[in-house]
Amino acid sequence: MLLIAFDSTQQALRAEMLLEYAEIEIDICPTPKEITAGCALSIHFPEEDLATVKDVIVQESVEIRGIFKPAAEGYEEIER
Repeated sequence: MLLIAFDSTQQALRAEMLLEYAEIEIDICPTPKEITAGCALSIHFPEEDLATVKDVIVQESVEIRGIFKPAAEGYEEIER
């Protein structure tokens, strides 16, 4: 599972709605403490949906902190 972190709750909730509309299976979760973000909410989604998620984010101008994957020690940023 990959994770999207946000700078604002408004953007997190907007992304949740847009990704659900795109029929991507997502989970809302607390932002891990290893990720510095301005919002306490993050979204987990399957790695195989990365291309679709990126398309939705770009087309709808969703502001994100970054997209992260689990790493040996916390999370590693893969997209900004």
